[in-house]
Amino acid sequence: MRLLTCLILLALTSCATRPSEERAGQLRGSFGTYDAEPRLANGHVDANLLLSELVELDARTYNWLIWHGDTDWDDLKTFLPLAKQHHISVWVTLVPPSESPPKTGKFSEPFRLDYEKWAAQIAALSKDQPNLVAWSIDDFCANRKLFTPVEVRKMMDIAHAKNPRLAFVPCCYYSDITPVFATNFGSLLDGVLFPYRDESNGINMDDASHVVAEIQKIKSVMGRSMPVILDVYATPHSQYLNGSQPPYVRAVMG
Repeated sequence: MRLLTCLILLALTSCATRPSEERAGQLRGSFGTYDAEPRLANGHVDANLLLSELVELDARTYNWLIWHGDTDWDDLKTFLPLAKQHHISVWVTLVPPSESPPKTGKFSEPFRLDYEKWAAQIAALSKDQPNLVAWSIDDFCANRKLFTPVEVRKMMDIAHAKNPRLAFVPCCYYSDITPVFATNFGSLLDGVLFPYRDESNGINMDDASHVVAEIQKIKSVMGRSMPVILDVYATPHSQYLNGSQPPYVRAVMG
């Protein structure tokens, strides 16, 4: 079968009662995959093939990246009810300014860098399609000139006004998760999407031995109740082309 995923998601959290706890609770058991969706000849996502691959993987979660095509947002609306039939939860990931023009060739369309608009639209869609449970921004910490605590609070207020159950889980690397970050953003996040790269040991794609220690360190900084969702690179990442071999992926997941 064609390799479906760049990342594998694993989540650790607790049950929910209040809105904030309910948002975190929806992240529990997020085992699935991200991006690499199959495409039709016209550029649209092949929603039926994607669904069949997720079912074959026994995935419970799919993280839908809006970046590859101008129709990704519309295709998401087609995919959500299909995923719901198979009890698959869906996240949405947007790219930040650092992954948008002029640095790359594409924006997240159609709202581009208007993240307040994205917050409103994703929340409204999640209200109609309750299996859309979370949204994320890639490389969140590398774009903090835009994503200030004030701006993120605006985004959360807009989203929660439309759907208080929609979780926000930005992508943050190990070295970015500091006590200052926790002070500034801890109350604004429902979880941390954590791509493991063994940063505590110099960054690599072949040593899985520090996964637990890095997660424990993040929890000690962000608080024990903060869900930490582990991203496992299952394909080569950036310059680390020799990593992400099957034994490594298996070890990180273990």
